[in-house]
Parts: sequence; structure tokens; C-alpha cells
Amino acid sequence: MNRFYFGGSDSSNSDDDTPLPYPQPLARSAFLTPDFSPTAFLSSLHNRHQTLEDLRSELRTRSQELNKELLDLVNDNYQDFLGLGGSLRGGEEKVEEVRVGLLGFKREVDTLKDKVEGRRKEVEGLLAERRAITKQVRSGRALLEVDSRLEDLEERLMVGSNGAVNTAVDGDEDDFSASESEEESDEDTPGNAIPLSRLRRRAQQFLYIKRLFTKIGAEHPFLIKQEERMMRIRQTILLDLSSALLQASGQDDSSKKRTLNIMAIYRDMGESGDALTALRERR
Repeated sequence: MNRFYFGGSDSSNSDDDTPLPYPQPLARSAFLTPDFSPTAFLSSLHNRHQTLEDLRSELRTRSQELNKELLDLVNDNYQDFLGLGGSLRGGEEKVEEVRVGLLGFKREVDTLKDKVEGRRKEVEGLLAERRAITKQVRSGRALLEVDSRLEDLEERLMVGSNGAVNTAVDGDEDDFSASESEEESDEDTPGNAIPLSRLRRRAQQFLYIKRLFTKIGAEHPFLIKQEERMMRIRQTILLDLSSALLQASGQDDSSKKRTLNIMAIYRDMGESGDALTALRERR
């Protein structure tokens, strides 16, 4: 006969010898949890009115029942198990076929990857070549602009390839047109002196060409060859400014104003030293 016990303290005060009911069988679901722990399972049975020996006996019986169920399952499905074994025969060959197919597919993928990588490098090379050509085209256009502007300025200053001949006195207009608000009009120019607005435009053209030199790079072989032309143009403009400064040697307000405007052109060209020299010569 199984033995039972009370979990509380009331047993000492009771004379009732009526046996306790037999515990319910252990639920099968308690053993099916993924994180089943024997220690935790036994700890959950602290309120179960059952001795340890009875619990062992029940667990032993449950194990035997499970073994019997497994044996019955195998016996009931014996033919199916045999059929499954027969269907698996020759599976190695099928696996090998799949493996060989996968290896061939992998080789094809690697070949495509190599082709794509080759095309990528080819496209990168073509793009780099295009950028280089575009840069060369821009540089060529800038050099053509330098040559065109140098030639135009030489013509307006009447500077030949062998040096300055004389200053320009024609009344032509160019891209660097004078503003309507210039400080001195051509009508204020004394005698046959060069109009101040024209001197200012020539200086602006010269400074613009210098900026082109800086933008392209003064170390460019073509620009190095143009240094002599730039020097002749500079000397011609400075000669014109010096002549204009000598012609504005009067003491009237118009001459003083003209002198200040000529000095401003010297300043814009960065030729303050030549301006002081011209002033000393005027005295």
C-alpha cells in the first residue's frame, strides 16, 4: 500500500486516520517542454502528497509505458520503415548529381563575376579617360582664349611681334566697355591725349589675361612662350600711362582729377613703383 503524508502542521492536532486520496498521475505535458529540467520538475512537486519511493515507482512505470508505446509504434509501422529504407537506396548518386550541378553553377557565377569586374574596370578606365580629355579640351579652349585676347590687345595697342611701335589712338570698342559712370569722360581729355577710359579698358584686358594665366597654370609650356608678349603689352600700357601722367601735369582741378584716376589704374595693375617713377619724371 502506498504511503501518504500531510504537508501542513495540522496533523499534530487531528486524530482522523482517514487515508489521503492517491495523487493524480503525472501529466505527460510536463515532460514535453523544450527546457525541461529534472531539478525544476521535482521542485514543483513540493505540495504533492506522495513519498519519494512512490514517485520513483510512478516514474519507472511511466518509462515502461513509453517504451511499450515506442515498440508498438515500430511494430505498427514496420512495413513503412522498410519502404523508407528502400526509397533511400541510390540517394548518394542523386546527392552527387546535385553537388556536381551546384559546382557547375558556382563556376558559371564566378565566370560572370569576373566578366562584370572586368567591365567595371574597363568603364572606370573609359570614364577616367573621358575626364582627362574633357580637362584637356577645357585647357585647350582656355589657351585659345588667351591667344585670341593677346592678339586682340596687341592689335588695339598696335604692338607688333617685334615690339611696341606706338600707342593706339583709335576709338574702337571692345568687350571691356567702359561704364557710363566713369569718373572722367573723353571730353575732359586734354588735347590729343589718350582717353582715360581707353587706358582703363586696356589695363582691365591685361589683368583679365593674367587671371587666365593663373587659372590655367603659368607653368604651362604655351603660357611660358607668351610671357614675352605679355611683357611687351605691359610695357606699352605703362608707357601710355606714363605719357598720360605727364600730360596731366597742370594745376587745375581737371588735371588733378585725371592724375588721381591714372594713379588708380597703376594701383589696379600692381605697378605702384612705376607710378612713383613717372611722378618723379613729371616734376
